[in-house]
Amino acid sequence: MYLKLDKITKRYENKTAVDGLSLDIPRGVIYGMIGPNGAGKTTTIRMIMNIIVPDSGTILFDGREVDGSFRDRVGYLPEERGLYKKMTLREVITYLADLKGYPSKKTAAAIDPWLERMNLAEYVDQKVEELSKGMAQKLQFVTTVLHEPDIIILDEIFSGLDPINIELIKNVLLDLKREGRTILFSTHVMEQAEKLCDHICMISQGQKVLDGTIGDVKAQFGRNTVQIGFEGDGKFIRDLPGVREMTEFNNYVEVRLEDGTKPDSILKAAVDKLTISRFEVMEPSLYDIFIDTAKIDLADLHAEVGGDHV
Repeated sequence: MYLKLDKITKRYENKTAVDGLSLDIPRGVIYGMIGPNGAGKTTTIRMIMNIIVPDSGTILFDGREVDGSFRDRVGYLPEERGLYKKMTLREVITYLADLKGYPSKKTAAAIDPWLERMNLAEYVDQKVEELSKGMAQKLQFVTTVLHEPDIIILDEIFSGLDPINIELIKNVLLDLKREGRTILFSTHVMEQAEKLCDHICMISQGQKVLDGTIGDVKAQFGRNTVQIGFEGDGKFIRDLPGVREMTEFNNYVEVRLEDGTKPDSILKAAVDKLTISRFEVMEPSLYDIFIDTAKIDLADLHAEVGGDHV
């Protein structure tokens, strides 16, 4: 594997942030790490970056243990954004590329095309402090990828971006993957993870609870989900026999069925009370898988805590 984590663990006093985590990330894929707040995603990324050292376990990149030389081969965008506010866009890009050892002539040639791509070209000689939050985030993304890293690691890349800029970043990431880059990112935005990722891993309480290709992960949950688009009040669907769980959206619902429940029984009950515009038997969305898995995991945690008090 291109990036391999083997049973890494990190503890802080009485809390285990990452607990025996193993990941195998192939070369040339987009690999998404998802999980609730506090699950251990950022701690995992910081250990990969050698910012903090695991208490146990190993991290290998391209067959070698991660060390200081790894940083020149990686583009890293941390969750805590930070740029030199008094520098111009051109100056901060040049400075950070120079820290990575990227040739100055290549940096100078790449600045304008990258800023054009990010819709920042007109600000090239303005100071960073004059940018909006979203613009600054796009600038930091440019500094992360301009030096042509072998692997790109992004912590909550979509946080704070509007839909247009999310789409822009998504298309750039797909282009980088086509160029052979390996991309690892953490996110809470399930829709983007589902659209982008070849592989996903869900971490909860510092442990891996799901891992595999999008197709493999969905296959674990079967085709026991129906999506119903309708006009009217569909809350009653939640209480129909055979309904395990229902997730509501603006004008449709996704319904997880109990094993053995026939989808047409749900359709028949819905038709009697609603104007149906769409009814589709489908794999569960990554959003539903995330919610369902997180609920199970939290229920197990509460049971353990309750047991400790008995």
